[in-house]
Amino acid sequence: MGITVLIVDDQELMRMGLTMVLGAHDDITVVGEASNGGAAVAAVKELAPDVVLMDIRMPIVDGVAATEQILQAGCTTKVLVMTTFDLDEHALGALRAGASGFLLKDTPPEDLVSAIRSVAAGDAVVSPKVTKRLLDRFINDHPAQTQDPGVLEVLTVREREVLEQLAGGRSNAEIAEQLFLSEATVKTHVGRVLTKLGLRDRVQAVVLAYETGLVRPGS
Repeated sequence: MGITVLIVDDQELMRMGLTMVLGAHDDITVVGEASNGGAAVAAVKELAPDVVLMDIRMPIVDGVAATEQILQAGCTTKVLVMTTFDLDEHALGALRAGASGFLLKDTPPEDLVSAIRSVAAGDAVVSPKVTKRLLDRFINDHPAQTQDPGVLEVLTVREREVLEQLAGGRSNAEIAEQLFLSEATVKTHVGRVLTKLGLRDRVQAVVLAYETGLVRPGS
């Protein structure tokens, strides 16, 4: 069946459109739909999809709360959050709740499919645009670091460079091109960064990068 996906959105047309886009790919199967967060949690328990495409603003239970409930239940399902709004509090809330990625609804179909594949494979994705807005908002609201920059001292110079690239929302391929490394080498460095810092995934790495002041808006 390949990658199984549950689509969660309160707009029927959006669910239909996403189903059509994903249905064009042989390695992705839409196994269900839900129109609110509460129904999404129930559907995940029943269907155990590999990935949930989760809208944020929904009635009854919103996407952030639903994401938190799904992951607190110990499900292996990954959550990829989508929204029309690049409002930072929603993005940050979803990432802190444990979402493996965050994309805007105007993301091109090919990028959405690529993101689903990445998340299903255990990677994490964050839209560069959303990442920048997160940084901007965080610096405005928290002029001082909320994490001791000293936690990064366990990293080598190259690993810090990789973390900076991660915080820019770049993929392994983009980091490899930027740092003149092979993609396999970048993957190794990313793994070491996460292990050394005790992080779950790339999303947590992005959050830590700006909480320690390693990156700034526009960097």
